[in-house]
Amino acid sequence: MYEEEVMDTVAEETAEAVEEVAEEVVYQDETLVCKECGNEFVFTVGEQQFYAEKGFVNKPKTCKACRDAKKNAGKPERQYFEAVCADCGGVAKVTFEPNPERPVYCSACFEARRRARG
Repeated sequence: MYEEEVMDTVAEETAEAVEEVAEEVVYQDETLVCKECGNEFVFTVGEQQFYAEKGFVNKPKTCKACRDAKKNAGKPERQYFEAVCADCGGVAKVTFEPNPERPVYCSACFEARRRARG
């Protein structure tokens, strides 16, 4: 029983110490080189803080463009269709083939209608 209490106390103190150290760290933007494309990219202060909060210890090895390309590698490219907005008459780009019997709205008109419905 006593050992469990000691272990719990040590674990709590260790977690608190790690949080204190993380709060004291001063971050600066850091320029890294992408291992995929060889281009330089900036590991920003905000990204470093995010990594620290999530417990990530390694810096990113690839730039955002290469990470996105890898993430979307197996997905087919989206096909867009153009239609005339039923409210404003502007161009509406949509990811589905419009049905002439149903109204299509541009992003701004769609959002306005959604807000109006509450």
